[in-house]
Amino acid sequence: MSAPGNTAAHREIDAHTLNTMLADGSALLIDVREPEEFAAEHIKGALNAPLSGFVPHDLPEAAGRTIVLQCAGGKRSGMALDQCAAARCAIDTHLAGGIGAWKAAGLPVERD
Repeated sequence: MSAPGNTAAHREIDAHTLNTMLADGSALLIDVREPEEFAAEHIKGALNAPLSGFVPHDLPEAAGRTIVLQCAGGKRSGMALDQCAAARCAIDTHLAGGIGAWKAAGLPVERD
């Protein structure tokens, strides 16, 4: 759901759906948290594109996969989705509840 005032429609997926998509190769996960947060813990296979320097057109080619954005709890990934909409990118999906929801679902994280 988009926050009040946002014009973009955000598609939210839950942690188990994302886990399935990552396992079958249908998702490309972009973590928009800052590098130190990403290094502390991240979802396996995620790429880091911090919101502080986020440019939708600089994201890697999806190669037929759904790009899913993710942060700590959903706020920053929602902000990044707003940037994608403003840039007319077809990216509209994020992980509901961020990495917090991922961990609450009992799914593993990696640490650098």
